[in-house]
Amino acid sequence: AGPGSSYTVGTMSERFDCHYCRDPLHGKKYVQKEGRHCCVKCFEKFCANTCTECKKPIGADSKELHFKNRYWHDNCFRCFKCYTSLVNEPFMLRENNKVWCSNCTAVEDAPRCKGCFKPIIAGDQNVEYKKMVWHKDCFTCSQCRQVIGSGSFFPKGDEFYCVSCHEHKFAKTCAKCKNPITSGGLTYQEKPWHSECFICSNCKKPLGGKRFTAVEDDFYCVECYKECVAKKCAGCKNPITGFGRGTSVVNYEDESWHDYCFKCTKCARGLANKRFVCHNGKIYCAECPKRL
Repeated sequence: AGPGSSYTVGTMSERFDCHYCRDPLHGKKYVQKEGRHCCVKCFEKFCANTCTECKKPIGADSKELHFKNRYWHDNCFRCFKCYTSLVNEPFMLRENNKVWCSNCTAVEDAPRCKGCFKPIIAGDQNVEYKKMVWHKDCFTCSQCRQVIGSGSFFPKGDEFYCVSCHEHKFAKTCAKCKNPITSGGLTYQEKPWHSECFICSNCKKPLGGKRFTAVEDDFYCVECYKECVAKKCAGCKNPITGFGRGTSVVNYEDESWHDYCFKCTKCARGLANKRFVCHNGKIYCAECPKRL
């Protein structure tokens, strides 16, 4: 803003009358503006500029400042926020014709922290996420309230969680060890497992993506099931695994057979789902014992 006077003030030494009230001005204080001479009273009534701040006339005895066709008393030219005088100081003309100092302008225009709602000014460490901004120390976990700062986090709606709290609150829990599954894992019978927890009960090898057999709450790879768990066929003496050929099993008096191994001792006729006779611990079809 600069001085705004477009008139001169002095004491009349010649004989002039006030342009407005026609009172003589000789020996009196007068104002000359745009070639017209007037008394101080008429100047304030008809000619003086109105102060943008206090809305009162800026009299001939007052210091006047102007900026963009707006006028102020020098005492009215103060920061709207902090009231610091802005005469000879940098300023900003804002809404409603209010003048602001540069410091208050910077604070007012600064983004607001979503945590404390205070401005984030230049030099403050901050965190930005989806057009939202926080002071670094205001960006905290919604669960434990510890500062996340620039660390890793997980958004859930309007809340944010540190890695540890997210694991315990939202991660699936392993059916075996009951700890959170943070990555990978697999599902069996609609239950989640760590890959390293879904292993053979005998050899401890991982079973993910491999064939296995479940026996109650234990799991076995094919090799260990054959070796340690499966019953041995009373006919061929090999394990009955349920894999491949011969998935059906015949059980009789604490012994088991592959369905294709359950046959007549004499004529080798297959006896699965057929009548048979047990004689001296051996299995025969219904006809062969008559021929012995």
